[in-house]
Amino acid sequence: MAEIVISKYLDTPLVTAFIDNKLEFLEFIRARELHNIYLGRVDHIVKNIDAAFVRYKDDEIGYLPLKSILPVCVINRKLEAKDSIKAGDEVIVQVEVEKIKTKKPKLTTYLSLSGKYTVLTLGRKGVGASLKLDDKIRKTLIDDVKEDFNRLSFNSSADFQNTSFGIIVRTNAADIDSDRNKAILDDASECIKLMSQVLSLGTIRTDGSLLYSKEQALYAENDDITLPYIDKAKAFLRTKGITDPVIITDTGIHGINSKIQDLRGNRVWLKSGAYLIIEQLESFNAIDVNTGKAISGKKDISKKVNIEAAQEVMRQIRLRNLTGMILIDFINMKDDEDYDELIELVKKLARQDYIHTEFIDVTGLGIMELTRNKNDKSLKEILLDVEKAVDISKHQ
Repeated sequence: MAEIVISKYLDTPLVTAFIDNKLEFLEFIRARELHNIYLGRVDHIVKNIDAAFVRYKDDEIGYLPLKSILPVCVINRKLEAKDSIKAGDEVIVQVEVEKIKTKKPKLTTYLSLSGKYTVLTLGRKGVGASLKLDDKIRKTLIDDVKEDFNRLSFNSSADFQNTSFGIIVRTNAADIDSDRNKAILDDASECIKLMSQVLSLGTIRTDGSLLYSKEQALYAENDDITLPYIDKAKAFLRTKGITDPVIITDTGIHGINSKIQDLRGNRVWLKSGAYLIIEQLESFNAIDVNTGKAISGKKDISKKVNIEAAQEVMRQIRLRNLTGMILIDFINMKDDEDYDELIELVKKLARQDYIHTEFIDVTGLGIMELTRNKNDKSLKEILLDVEKAVDISKHQ
């Protein structure tokens, strides 16, 4: 049985999903800067790290790699291919990674806008499809749309100073019942129009102006802001083969608050008696699998614990929103075939994550390496923000 539960944590709304009473999906509904587009001004250039520092909002400064600058987004002058950006230039930028602790936000001019069925990105080319889709479905979607999209992009290129743009077809496009190609192309057309509007707006606004907010767009499209997050939970459940979840409001029976508190701890017990130790460090995340109370004399105990641990590790990564480099120290096994089976399981589970997660390798020391795209702050950081907001409101 699968349930999508709408709840609150310290007055902050959230959407969760449970499968057989086990928490599998968790998303806070809150104001975010990620994917916002601003008109910024270059503060200074640091050549030895190949970056510009851009003042983009309320004197906030972000880091913009020089290789991430498209001439179409420099609006105070015409930037030729051989030209370099300089201090004082006005640039349209998008927040690619929010600030974390002492790290400044990462900005880009490869602007990206999401529609219902597509994601349009400036500076890219062609048509792709979500890696979450089956390979056969991906190929069909790309082949069906490619020719018409190339024609559409050619006709629109003048609006973007001949800068290329491409689309990624989203997972929910596979669920369109009829006239799928038209729905996808219509959605891409709307994204192209919106991108053109954002670029035009940048030419008439002042430095520090917000040109596009994903949050504001969600509010404009939905009277109930939970709906996009419910759709996201449904999309996640579809990767598990679940298409008809029950949607309910939290009654307290699920113990969501206590489950969130559990996710702050660094020790996670498994049914076998084994346990995980999870450490979030500045530059990477480390997860250690321990046999704990599992019966050491039991046949194939290492393999069985690792298989159980792999499933819980991927669940914890998803719920805690661990991103970047993730190192997992599984229990040593004797047979190469057992390692191959474990690797295939991790790859399968990674494909089911709604954030792009990739298996990299197993090191000579037996440490498994994964990477997971940065999409938001970690749960640990989000909870600190939520609690800080509550403390501030109490003293106002």
